[in-house]
Amino acid sequence: MGITVYASSVSGNKEMKKQQQRITMVLDSKGIAYTVIDISASEEDKKTMRDLVGDPKALPPQIFNGDVHCGDFAAFDLAVEDGKINEFLKL
Repeated sequence: MGITVYASSVSGNKEMKKQQQRITMVLDSKGIAYTVIDISASEEDKKTMRDLVGDPKALPPQIFNGDVHCGDFAAFDLAVEDGKINEFLKL
């Protein structure tokens, strides 16, 4: 299934938008294929994301490899800074 980023295109939260942009920018720059699922377009997608994370209040962005939760933006950013993005994404 590959890398999936759960995101929201409808958010008044500028920090969330910056986080989502940084994730896609880093993945693009590393040539890592991914799919973005916009949870604002589907309640079912939001429920799926939260079920997979195991937190009924989880917010995007959340990153997965298949159905395996890799982490949120903070964990992603730390992996990028540490040069461990492949380990983080379980590639």
